[in-house]
Amino acid sequence: MNLLFSNDTRGAYPESWYAATSTPLEPFAPLQGETRADVCVIGAGYTGLSAALHLAEMDADVVLLDAHRVGFGASGRNGGQLGSGQRQDQNVLEKMVGADAARHLWDLGEDAKALVRGLIVKHGIDCHLRDGIAWAASRPSDATDLHAYAAHLTARYGYEQMTALDRDAFHALCPSPDYVGGVLDMGAAHLHPLRLALGLAEAAASAGVRIHERSHVHDIRHGPKVTVRTDAGHVVADQVILAGNGYLGGLDRQVTARVLPINNYVVATEPLGDAAARVLTQDVAVADSRFVVNYFRLSHDKRLIFGGGETYGYRFPTDIAALVRKPMSVIFPHLRDVKIDYAWGGTLAITIKRMPYLARVQPNILSASGYSGHGVGNAIQAGKLLAEATRSPSEGFAAFNDIPHRAFPGGALMRTPILSLAMSWYAMRDRLGI
Repeated sequence: MNLLFSNDTRGAYPESWYAATSTPLEPFAPLQGETRADVCVIGAGYTGLSAALHLAEMDADVVLLDAHRVGFGASGRNGGQLGSGQRQDQNVLEKMVGADAARHLWDLGEDAKALVRGLIVKHGIDCHLRDGIAWAASRPSDATDLHAYAAHLTARYGYEQMTALDRDAFHALCPSPDYVGGVLDMGAAHLHPLRLALGLAEAAASAGVRIHERSHVHDIRHGPKVTVRTDAGHVVADQVILAGNGYLGGLDRQVTARVLPINNYVVATEPLGDAAARVLTQDVAVADSRFVVNYFRLSHDKRLIFGGGETYGYRFPTDIAALVRKPMSVIFPHLRDVKIDYAWGGTLAITIKRMPYLARVQPNILSASGYSGHGVGNAIQAGKLLAEATRSPSEGFAAFNDIPHRAFPGGALMRTPILSLAMSWYAMRDRLGI
């Protein structure tokens, strides 16, 4: 079974609030017959769109293929949070790769935010960009850790945009009875993710990228020239970029072994009107300290956009709204019976280390994936780094490539059940508060 076609109508965006509040682009024609390119990019999410756009700006001839539509996957379905740093915090990275490499990764994280903001301004993308992400603690020990982390970022990295909030200050921002404090990062931001993807696609097409939607890649033939085959045509290219993330399937075994798809779910409530102040009093996004993270924000029409719950395997649950309502009701008990207007799922991808996997899997094939829930900045930056790496050595690409990544245990058959057991254990610890 292929995740590309397990849960969605072929070539159609899911019925999300994001799709309902976006103007779709005119469809790009499927690939027909043979064509040639300097670079063929597979996957038209943030990574692929960014790679294609930056390559075109380097005067490369680029073909961009997607099995569905541009921004169809996680890029058009996520929580819309443009976070600081990396998915792993700097304390973890300092132990993982050392102080100097951790500093470089922090700087790359800051560059990623600046890159996204710059692209939005340069291309006039109307994606409701707003400053501010709060990290919420459900336990006093988590609040202590978050406060210490904010102090660490200031002392070691000179980052002064993260403020520690005690219980009262956090409740003034987010009146949830579940939270006991946290931090507010005004250097981070939130946005409308599908509008961002569509804006990047328009920019790439205007720069000369040849985009083909509804062009499912099912085979890659290696060689001095790479042949990428779809159902109705093929591309012969000097280089290939794999940008499928959780939807890559079996196109490359090295990537598949180290990057595992998981499913996450989001709902949008009915407009809350004045009651929105009982969710958030400022226009910021929130993510909490649980292992299976809950994340939320208010939309520009005052809906609660709430993400929570994960599953492992191919199929989405039949009642996504009921799945997400459970954690949402813990965070906001007064919304237990609120009407949910939209509920959707999406497939992202994780690595064991929860850091992106950037690799040159063949001399002329590059890949980036496994953003582990930090993909808005990471993926767009990764696309730029991949584009640079097709031309010359890239320090940014090397920084991510140097992170050691192990294959998931269990092989192709057992790795998903093993992951499910491990995640269930951590989810139980969240519920028990330990």
